[in-house]
Amino acid sequence: MLMKKFVLFFCFLIPFSVWAQQPLTLEMAIDSALKNNFDIRIARNNAEINKINNNYGIAGGLPSINAAVSDNASLYNIHQEYSDGTVSNVNNSLGNNLGAEISASITLFNGLKVLSAKKRLTYLQDQGFLELNQEIQNTLAAIMLKYYDIIRQESYLKIIRSTIDISQKKSEIINERKNVGLANDADEMQAQIDLNICQQNYSSQQLVVENSKTELLQLMSVKQFQPFMIDDSTINIDTEIQMDSVLVFIKDNYQYLSAEQQIKINEQVAKEVRALRYPSLQLNTSYDFNYNQNNKAYASLYRSYGPYAGLNLKIPIFNGGTYRIKQKEALLNISNARLQKENLMNDLTSSALKTYQTYQNALTQLESQQASFELSEKLMDLVLQKFQLNQSTILDLKAAQQSYENSAYLLVNLQYQAKVAEIELERLTSNLK
Repeated sequence: MLMKKFVLFFCFLIPFSVWAQQPLTLEMAIDSALKNNFDIRIARNNAEINKINNNYGIAGGLPSINAAVSDNASLYNIHQEYSDGTVSNVNNSLGNNLGAEISASITLFNGLKVLSAKKRLTYLQDQGFLELNQEIQNTLAAIMLKYYDIIRQESYLKIIRSTIDISQKKSEIINERKNVGLANDADEMQAQIDLNICQQNYSSQQLVVENSKTELLQLMSVKQFQPFMIDDSTINIDTEIQMDSVLVFIKDNYQYLSAEQQIKINEQVAKEVRALRYPSLQLNTSYDFNYNQNNKAYASLYRSYGPYAGLNLKIPIFNGGTYRIKQKEALLNISNARLQKENLMNDLTSSALKTYQTYQNALTQLESQQASFELSEKLMDLVLQKFQLNQSTILDLKAAQQSYENSAYLLVNLQYQAKVAEIELERLTSNLK
């Protein structure tokens, strides 16, 4: 049939300037995004920061060792009066004091604050990993949505190209009729107007496609925006997704798991605050060296060196109720984290239910819409043949053409709608690969 010559709806898209463009597959787009996307790189760095911070030194469990050296010179005028009435005056007394110290201190006990801090840092590291994976899932979804949107927009181009071919054929038939006196000027002008509109629509749609490609390259975070062609021409849909499995795996959502980690983090913060109310015991040790020289003093040289060790016990008694206030604040933060987790689960479940309903609705309509599209295609061929035989009017042909366009657009939109819902369901369950 004539229409089949112009329409291979699910096989090929009309390529334009493909010889200057590189093919791009979905896998290539995803690989580029995983490597270059700025949001993923930032999330990866944040996860690495949390990993670096997860050690006993940051938690306060390792000793602190310091070295200090000082060298002080002095010039004094000294006046001394003794109890026996003796008076001593020393002018321009030049002195030098040299000191060096190596000191170390370690906390022996502080209410288990170190252990709580270390656990908090571990939970923060785990949370950073979850947030990185959530960002990856979000980026994958954005890449896939834009990739399939380009396929949709290029399918629109193909539909418009088909209508251009039909309009050109219609214009040729009318011109032939006019040459033999079987058509009037009105039909000729109407046919030309219809053709011009189709060509304008095609030009506008080309711009939409190019803009969508630029947006995809932006998501991929490529350094150079170069022309490319999409390697796929159809939107393949997974029709086997079940709501029960979605509800089961929604607990694997990385954002939800991150909310669980936040509860654990806040619980450790509460333990750290509670530890502030307990006594703390610290071991301090050092090795000191002092050298003091004075050219006019009674003792012209003084030197001392040796180790030092001691314990420092600190018992909190009263601090204006600060610890008690911070403890209440920490407990409220735990409660808020639990409420946020429950609220997030409600949001995720509601979003999954609505998305699944959209998914099912699109799948239900797809089969009937496929049949409608095939009928509209046959109708278009039939009316065009009758128009050639002067058995139908230009209005009949225009109506058939409009019916074909509407059916084709609706079929593409339903395919894209089902794919969008499929991607979102997989994102909600952190199942995008």
